Amino acid sequence: MTLNPANEAPTAPIPGVPAVRPIQVVQPEAPLVDVMNGAARLQIPCLDHGFVALVDCMPRLVPEGKTGDFAIVQAARVSYGQGTKQVSEDRGLVRYLMRHRHSTPFEMVEFKFHIAMPIFVARQWIRHRTANVNEYSARYSIVPDRFYRPEVDAIRKQSKSNRQGGDEPIEVGTAEEFLHMLERAEALYKDYLQLTEKGVARELARAALPVSVYTEWYWKCDLHNIFHFLSLRMDPHAQLEIQVFAQAMYELLKPIVPIAAEAFEDYRLEAMHLTRLEIDAVRSGKPLATENKREAAEWEAKKVRLGLR
Repeated sequence: MTLNPANEAPTAPIPGVPAVRPIQVVQPEAPLVDVMNGAARLQIPCLDHGFVALVDCMPRLVPEGKTGDFAIVQAARVSYGQGTKQVSEDRGLVRYLMRHRHSTPFEMVEFKFHIAMPIFVARQWIRHRTANVNEYSARYSIVPDRFYRPEVDAIRKQSKSNRQGGDEPIEVGTAEEFLHMLERAEALYKDYLQLTEKGVARELARAALPVSVYTEWYWKCDLHNIFHFLSLRMDPHAQLEIQVFAQAMYELLKPIVPIAAEAFEDYRLEAMHLTRLEIDAVRSGKPLATENKREAAEWEAKKVRLGLR
């Protein structure tokens, strides 16, 4: 049984099942505007062959004079009377919600992105398991000839303090050796094509391709979990390549939810968490009560930011 358009009689009911009532069409109290200004997609290039494209969001239509923040306020008030509220009141509420970690209203806003990135970036990205993801399938289709090759000055030396990252640029000679290695890895693409043409299954042939090859996916997530993703991946300690994509994502959503974005910057991105030991150290003026070298180093870095050194 299907729903009928508004003002039409319902279809014949199934015995024992109540009839479906006609759909009621409720017109908006104020004119609606598209938060994406009618665009099919908004896109920012990333790295050499990648991009982040915003293809849709919810809410897409908001009352004139409002932004996507409207949906956060609407959910928090559990009411449809937002038209009587001033934007300044909305801002205060959104900031209160962010400040006190009331996350559910932020989940009422969603963004859908189309993203192309190297596979090694995608493998980091997919660790954030709160999104809906559909990735390009190399079992069904041939992998496009797109490989990430960094600039010489972007090839970093292994950090001595961060086991999973790099920091300063490595000497030019070693950087050029690395680029030659990437060239050799990319040369396997020709063999990959030839062997698939000879009948080797695509699902097996792809195993020879390096993780510098590009993949792409559609990635849909609510604003609360996007902010969590961004707080980690825009952090200076994150890998540079994924920082580029996170920054692009933020630039695309920020104009749509400017109040929430401002609160995110003030209370999370540019904020600082103090542990109980650190609070005790501030109160007493004594060294941090720990023998953990990394914890002590983190506290020293925080003191610099706080102007305590």
